[in-house]
Amino acid sequence: MQKLDFSLEGEFVELNQLLKLVGLCESGGAGKAIVASGDVSVDGQQELRKTAKIRAGQIVTIGDIRIKVNAG
Repeated sequence: MQKLDFSLEGEFVELNQLLKLVGLCESGGAGKAIVASGDVSVDGQQELRKTAKIRAGQIVTIGDIRIKVNAG
């Protein structure tokens, strides 16, 4: 499993933007398509809200990639 760390700049980041910022897609629109596909989980639960607010301490998983969101 590939593990990535993301440092949060503010209070939260939208899920589709997080996927773009860590380099898993080219744009926020592509991030929305990935979320809509049903392949993304937040803290072990499938997440279909494209702009879900992801906060420090949460774990986002897509396939075999795990993104840990840390406070900036």
